[in-house]
Amino acid sequence: LKLLQKSYYGKIKMIYIDPPYNTGNDFVYRDDYTHPLDSYLRETGQLDAAGRKTNTNPQTSGRYHTNWLNMIYPRLRLARNLLRNDGVIFISIDDNEQANLKKLCDEIFGSENFISCIPRVAKVGSDKGTYFKPTKDYVLAYAKNISQLPEFGVLKDIQESDYTLTDENGRKYKQGHSLFQSSLDSRPNQRYYIEAPDGSLLIPPGNVFPPEKKDGAKVKPLSNADKVWRWSAETYLQNKDKITFSKGSDKNPLLDENGQRAQWNVYQKVYYDEDRHATLHPEDVFYKFENFRATKELKELDIPFDYAKFTGMIKYLAEITQNTVEIILDFFAGSGTTGHAVMQYNAEHKAKSEESLGGGGKKGARFILVQLPEACAEKSEAYQAGYRTIADICKERLRRAGRKIQEENPAQSLDVGFRVFKLDSSNIKPWDPTFETLEEDLIAAVDNIKHDRSSDDLLFELLLKYGLDLSLPIETHVLADKKVYVLGGGALMVCLDKNVSMQTIEGIGQLKETLSPDIIRVVFRDHCFENDVIKTNALLTLKQRYAITDIKSL
Repeated sequence: LKLLQKSYYGKIKMIYIDPPYNTGNDFVYRDDYTHPLDSYLRETGQLDAAGRKTNTNPQTSGRYHTNWLNMIYPRLRLARNLLRNDGVIFISIDDNEQANLKKLCDEIFGSENFISCIPRVAKVGSDKGTYFKPTKDYVLAYAKNISQLPEFGVLKDIQESDYTLTDENGRKYKQGHSLFQSSLDSRPNQRYYIEAPDGSLLIPPGNVFPPEKKDGAKVKPLSNADKVWRWSAETYLQNKDKITFSKGSDKNPLLDENGQRAQWNVYQKVYYDEDRHATLHPEDVFYKFENFRATKELKELDIPFDYAKFTGMIKYLAEITQNTVEIILDFFAGSGTTGHAVMQYNAEHKAKSEESLGGGGKKGARFILVQLPEACAEKSEAYQAGYRTIADICKERLRRAGRKIQEENPAQSLDVGFRVFKLDSSNIKPWDPTFETLEEDLIAAVDNIKHDRSSDDLLFELLLKYGLDLSLPIETHVLADKKVYVLGGGALMVCLDKNVSMQTIEGIGQLKETLSPDIIRVVFRDHCFENDVIKTNALLTLKQRYAITDIKSL
């Protein structure tokens, strides 16, 4: 999360995390290894001389909540930095820490940015509880800046076959809500006549009628007993083509111009081409994302993993952000549910217009997953299947899910690829000389790159240092036997080989003119030129002949 700060600061639209729930067990996410758990337990009297625990970790223990909160707090602080101003974070949590987590998020994100605490039906049928059957957990939702977060919306579930009527322009529609609703308060300018197909005039129930008997004639003033239409008179006159009539029943509340029960009712037309893009606010309870659905998904992929969330929920969260998702981050990736969900999300939205696609419309949403290489227990099903860490399970699930999605959508060109990075120390040797080793350290520093690191290692550290996207497209060119990388179609050119000659320099300049004349930054490996004369000539050539002004060394 710290390494992502420069490249992705303020760029993440949505974060979803399903952190490990606090069960009171010894915690795998301990961040300070300078103080081993055994030492802590001995100092606090929780281990005897033989190393046996003298007590468990009950909820009454002071460290029960502390360990979990110490783990989640710094991660959420870093996560907030990564969110866009219109970004949102969703956190799955259960009863053990829900109240504490909300207080923590109120502090980090601000209580004014709290959106909702959404119960999720996790399972049904179990009778393991003490007083109630445990059936739920929660999803906490917070905005980075709620004043900039668009309202959530989910597309209406409609069937084209329900729109059985056609207007004079050939547009399909159905009869919508009545233009009269008895619950409306009396409002000026909303009591008027509407002309029916037979020429009669219609008006809501009441005692006061317009002085003129004509379409659109208004009543002023109103009495409290007078009912009104949903639209103002001006809105009605401008949208007469958007209403439809039907014969009224014996209980029809509308009146005609003579104060008698009217023969017609008035309704608003609901057009299919408009309704299919309309959204509703989502419910603040999740009913359809139970655990068994996730179990079924993993079984279909033959992936052994417990307690995963259902991809449908992450897709739904992406949907309700009004399809403005660009990057989704999950830093408790587990089996890779979020990555799987993003690939499904893109496949389902591929056929839509660029305006409605996540990520600007061209490539869909992207995902960043973070997972510790937590070891699988040797007796576990995953270990027996050949997986040594949770991260291994995550990678294999994404591969299988990607293949399955492509097979299910053969007509679409889908991007289901992903890059995998492993956290390590810097590729550059640290400068930390002592008086006794100064001479050796000076000699070793001539080549400042660690001997066991590849050019690819250096390249991606360079992306992090410059704050560039780790998924930038990378082209490789060989110029005078030296490898030259071109990143992002011309954002950066990099050569990390040794003994670079003037032929390579000329090739870089010519490549710049061919690919992208706007390239102004080139990075070389420190101590990469054959000698100082070539280095000087190379710098002058790039600056004066090819207008490359930003030349750096790594």
